Amino acid sequence: MALSLLERAQVWLAKVVMGVLIAVFSFLSPRRAGVSGKKLPPVSNPLLLVSATQLAKKIRRKEVSSVEVVQAYIDRIQEVNPLLNAVVKDRFAAALQEAAQVDKLIEEETGGEEVLEDRLPLLGVPLSVKESFALQGMPFTTGMISRQRIVSTVDAPLVALLKRAGAIPLGVTNTSELCMWSESHNHHYGITNNPYDLDRIAGGSSGGEGSILAGAGAVIGVGSDIGGSIRMPCFFNGIFGHKTTPGVVSCENQYPPVSGRQDEYLSSGPMCRYAEDLLPMLEIMAGPKARMLSLNTKVDLKKLRFFTIPHDGGSPYTYPVSKELRDIQRKVVERLEADLGVKVQEVRFPGLRYGFQIWDTYMGLPGKDGKPPLPFAELMGEPGRPAWPLWELLKWMVGKSDHTMAAIGLALVEMTRKSKPSSFCIQQKEKLQKEMDELLGTDGVVLYPSHPRVAPKHHHPLFRPFDFAYTGVLNILGLPVTQCPLGLGEEGLPLGVQVVGGKLQDRLTLAVALYLEKTFGGWRDPGAN
Repeated sequence: MALSLLERAQVWLAKVVMGVLIAVFSFLSPRRAGVSGKKLPPVSNPLLLVSATQLAKKIRRKEVSSVEVVQAYIDRIQEVNPLLNAVVKDRFAAALQEAAQVDKLIEEETGGEEVLEDRLPLLGVPLSVKESFALQGMPFTTGMISRQRIVSTVDAPLVALLKRAGAIPLGVTNTSELCMWSESHNHHYGITNNPYDLDRIAGGSSGGEGSILAGAGAVIGVGSDIGGSIRMPCFFNGIFGHKTTPGVVSCENQYPPVSGRQDEYLSSGPMCRYAEDLLPMLEIMAGPKARMLSLNTKVDLKKLRFFTIPHDGGSPYTYPVSKELRDIQRKVVERLEADLGVKVQEVRFPGLRYGFQIWDTYMGLPGKDGKPPLPFAELMGEPGRPAWPLWELLKWMVGKSDHTMAAIGLALVEMTRKSKPSSFCIQQKEKLQKEMDELLGTDGVVLYPSHPRVAPKHHHPLFRPFDFAYTGVLNILGLPVTQCPLGLGEEGLPLGVQVVGGKLQDRLTLAVALYLEKTFGGWRDPGAN
């Protein structure tokens, strides 16, 4: 049975009141000074315009040294990061030493290029890492002032696998506070800017990754995604990203920890400027579990079944999808049909209009041990006592809180959550899951909007906090999704689309990403636009 009218009114009123409250207070939030009206310089070093796959090949063949490549990216970060605030801690000196060791290894290698490619496929290639992943010797704060002295003593498993493949981390990048907001902003590191418009958001929670990758300060990076935290930054910044089928890539040694049933919805995956880097990165990051995905099986796009979903059906929680995003998705459909000779069928699922409610319900479900998820206010207080949201709100109003308005607002909204999960939302999810699984099978691909709008102005997500439902509902459905850029729109901001596949069919969406890059041009240099 659906929620009663009274229940729906109560829930909706609580959400709206908090949204209005947050929006009013948002104008008091500090903005980064000295960057408005400025523009990123164009890329001048051609090494920055080469994919990681091709860079590794050039390094193995001694066409360029790893030191040259690493130095080129260090120079670019030093050039653009004062404008972007994306890299929050670097390890440049260590990276140059590691690059010199790579060059020495190549000089001494007697087995040939093929041996190096098989054993160290990313040898000498620079890498950026989201600060919420453990990277040995680097901060591990997730934007929390209370964690500012915490330094990683180990590498997260996926970071270790990338390093073992030869990648060289250059530093760690900014996130939203505790990775639970669509803008990368916290009171420890500050706010991260979009390279296409410095007055716009870079997204969250992997916004630092999205920003520095799009600004050509990195070529490959890693993100995590429980509600769109890979896909939204990739969309807003015009790069590629992949939310893997859950359980394939390790999510260990991240902060904050998951609790309840959240481990079922969290995915880690690659972020990059060039589509050809997605599959090899995923294969490395998945380790032995990569065989679950059959990534080396060739995909014939002409034999896939294509579908398009133009919007969520009119949820009262989300804004309508803009005309330019509807138009670009329609152009993708037209090109697929013209180039591949396929028929793209438009489908609609009523359950999608409950995307936010479904995500919110399932994020609050207790785990197999019966324990509910950790309250957000408790995470805000780590490593001390839980935060008191109302007190933090009062402190924030006089500029004394260590927390952002978004985090405080989330903790306040959490206080309105019903203790008993909504049976209506669970029914809607189960129905939607069945419909999507039957539609996709092992050879289906769905196009779905990434977000209702292109990158908003700073703090504007506080006006429409639930628009992430376009990405979040796919986490709850457990489907792999590749975020693909589709050029720039009317305001010079990136356009894009989500490409959704069936469970464990990641290779299908990655193959479509290659096609879309070739067809729509992929990443664009923000300094040249």
